[in-house]
Order: sequence, then structure tokens, then C-alpha cells
Amino acid sequence: MIKFAPILLALLYGLAMYRVSAWRTKRELDAKSTELADGPLKALTDRMAAALDLPRIRVHLYEIEPVNGLAAPDGRIFITRGFYAKYRAGEVTAEEMASVIAHEMGHVVEHHPAKGVLEALGYSVFGILVPGGGETSTAVAKTLLTSHHSRSDELDADLVGTEMLNGAGLDSRGLIGFFETLAEQGEDRVDESPRLG
Repeated sequence: MIKFAPILLALLYGLAMYRVSAWRTKRELDAKSTELADGPLKALTDRMAAALDLPRIRVHLYEIEPVNGLAAPDGRIFITRGFYAKYRAGEVTAEEMASVIAHEMGHVVEHHPAKGVLEALGYSVFGILVPGGGETSTAVAKTLLTSHHSRSDELDADLVGTEMLNGAGLDSRGLIGFFETLAEQGEDRVDESPRLG
């Protein structure tokens, strides 16, 4: 039993760190966001909800400037203020916004935010168990473990989002149009769900 004590302690520490990180992330998102109230976007998300047999799709406006959409570990969908501003300025269409929302819903359906939480827990435990496993070795492990998964997750979310849009009778080319718009404006595709850790 004594041989397993360090592993058990590391797991308990990782779980405690996860709880604290989850609480901080939720607090940040709650403090800096409100539910999005936009008629044309609601009409499109209502169509997606009907196709998915859901009562509705709630989208929150996250008060930060980068152009992004994200899926939180608790399953909520967020659009950033910077992204919404581009939509209001006519630089992004309602269909492109709906496509990004569908993409983020794809992350939720595929449980990517939850997977990110488990990865963060693993990094915490790795940092404790590996001799000299401080920030450097944990960062190396994180890079090695997530470089493949993040690309795969994005593709999975794109595919699920496309299926959702097609099921709702919406043009799934809006997602491609959105990324083309970002490229024309010199912005990269920034699509990372908040990671805890």
C-alpha cells in the first residue's frame, strides 16, 4: 500500500487542482458573459435545435476581443465580443456565425472540453510523479500528447457541425466562408476550448 501512496496523493492533488481550475474557469466565464440575444442568429440556432430535437441552443457572448467561438467544459457555447462585432459590422454573415456555433456544438457532442479537463488532470499528475517533472517536462508532455488531438478534434467538430447544419437545412459552407474571411483579414483560426490546468 505504501508503494501506491505517492500515486494516490498525486491523483488527489490533480483532482483538487482540477476542481479549483474548473471553478475559476466557470467564474471567469460567468463574470464576463451574458446570453446572446440576436433575432437573426436565434432564428438560425432555433432551426439547428429543431433538427437536433433540442428545445433551444443557448449561446453566450464572452466579453473579450479576439475573434473566436468556444465550447466550455460545462457544455456552454460562447461567441466572443470581437467575433460578434465583426458580425454586426457586416464582415461576418449570420450563416457564418451559425456555422461556428455548430462547430462549437460539435466539440460538445464529441466531448472535447471534457477530454481537455482529463488531459489537464493528467498533466498535473505527470508533473508530480516524474522526477524533475516540473513545468518544463509537463509542457513537453502536453505538447506531445495534444498536438495530434487538437487537429483531430477540430476536424471532428467540423464534421459534426456540418452534419448539424445540413440537418437543419442550412448551408454548411458558412464555416469555410468564415475561415476565408479570417484569412483575408490576416487572422489565424483560433479555436481552442478553454483548457483547465
